Amino acid sequence: MIWTLQLKLVRGLYAEGPWEATIALEAASTLEDLHHIIQRAVDFDNDHLYEFYLARTDRSRDRIRFDEEDDQLFTQTIESLFPLPKDKRLYYLFDYGDHWLFQIARTRTKPFEAESGTEYPRVMSEKGARPPQYPDWDS
Repeated sequence: MIWTLQLKLVRGLYAEGPWEATIALEAASTLEDLHHIIQRAVDFDNDHLYEFYLARTDRSRDRIRFDEEDDQLFTQTIESLFPLPKDKRLYYLFDYGDHWLFQIARTRTKPFEAESGTEYPRVMSEKGARPPQYPDWDS
């Protein structure tokens, strides 16, 4: 089964404007899998710590965290997270210094069957310019 999720950039040190993408991934994908999918979608280097959390707002102190200090990044699946509690949203925080924050929302109420010949995960659509992770760094 396949879920579609919307990734929306909330903020980041070098964010220049709005960016969002819709991705399709297997329902059994873990939060660690989702981390790697987001990294590819936004074209960042996977070189910093990250966490996911559930909260009423992105700045709420009352959070349910999923990070490297517990095994939930590796065991919590997308399918088991949704539907989210009514007053909570899912956030992905990458790089505690540059503070890249994304809100993640489900785009459908139910998963769908994988399309034959289609590889998952994949980016289905994208709006806006991808934010530069290191705009002043020459490669």
